[in-house]
Amino acid sequence: MSQEIKYISLADLVLWTENPRDPIDPRASDQDVVNRAIADSGSRWNLAKLAREMGGYYDYSELPTVVFHGKKPIVYDGNRRMVLGKIKHEFVSVNDFDLELPDFPIQIPCNVCSKDIALQNVFRKHADTGSWLPLERDIFLDKHMKKEKTRFLLIEENTGLISANPHLNQRFVKEEIFRDDILQKLGFAFDGERLLSRHSGSEALAVLDDLSRKIKEKAISTRSNRGKVFEILDPENQRIIDDHKRSKLRTIDLKGSGDATDEVDTGQRRSRRTKSRGDELFGGPLYLRIGQVSNLYRDIVDLHSFYLEHKRRLSDAFPSLIRMALRLLCEAAAKEGSQSMDQYVKARFKDAKNTLSQDKKTTLANQNVAESSIMQLLHTGAHNYAASSNMDQTLAISLILGAMLTASHGKSEGK
Repeated sequence: MSQEIKYISLADLVLWTENPRDPIDPRASDQDVVNRAIADSGSRWNLAKLAREMGGYYDYSELPTVVFHGKKPIVYDGNRRMVLGKIKHEFVSVNDFDLELPDFPIQIPCNVCSKDIALQNVFRKHADTGSWLPLERDIFLDKHMKKEKTRFLLIEENTGLISANPHLNQRFVKEEIFRDDILQKLGFAFDGERLLSRHSGSEALAVLDDLSRKIKEKAISTRSNRGKVFEILDPENQRIIDDHKRSKLRTIDLKGSGDATDEVDTGQRRSRRTKSRGDELFGGPLYLRIGQVSNLYRDIVDLHSFYLEHKRRLSDAFPSLIRMALRLLCEAAAKEGSQSMDQYVKARFKDAKNTLSQDKKTTLANQNVAESSIMQLLHTGAHNYAASSNMDQTLAISLILGAMLTASHGKSEGK
């Protein structure tokens, strides 16, 4: 099939969960997609601006691109307009969405085509127009167009650095910072799709975090210190790089656990030091906006590190302190949004869970951390020390709480 125009009921059109603008769990419903679009934590949807630009009526000259998956008509292009239409006709439910929406027809003329044609059309319309950021473009090319992964995408897949620091998701960083020659000067390289480093996990993270901070603070940009990547780093990180110039390159897993495959080179072959991912509070580092919630989060991470280092001489009840601290953190986040803790959790749990990997979702299920149980589990921390000393369950609670905090208090451009 090439392309043809078909009228399809707005109610039947299915929003694309793999939209590069804001991908979501493939099993998510239209309501889930709309909830993400309304929350718009990354300013990707801009529904209010689109509604104003559309004026008072739906423009029939802009056809949504639709691909039938079996009997399901999936909207590959035009999702933002279809979101507004579904809200207008109450095919989805929203709260506190006070926008004047244009008139929408119930039957929408659509460009129905094959998946290959739809993907080509989507790429042509969005890839180079500025509506996609560099990482979104690279993910689309890899996932949908089967192109070779860029260094930029490989940095993200091996470290999670770009998605955790949105200010890195820019063309300047892709083209002038995360290049092979610059990475080599900093002590990094790639073997196929695997990240290698001359540094230990903690040292590698220190170098990359320092670089990220310097880019955010514009110590290096298209106008300042251009090309001087090594020179703008803090002196201690410059020393790390200089000290390791002759060290062996080793596979390193910075997205999982820092030193996951860190070897000690003493002239003899030794077993690799492994650090259990299951021991990580919040599933890994969070990058939160400066404020009370971020301060409290850092204190809890330090408390957990103390526990891991000294747990042989601590009492069995010590983990209950971490559980109580998680409750306090959740309460602080809710208070900043003028919500009760219960309101905060109910508003964010489902979307936060959708951002987790399947392994982490399985961890939640195994520890009975669900939307219906999490409030009781948090309150247990303050009243039942024996129950709240279950460290595995506390770690599971921290996974979902970390995802909620990232959505409500995560760093974003200009903040």
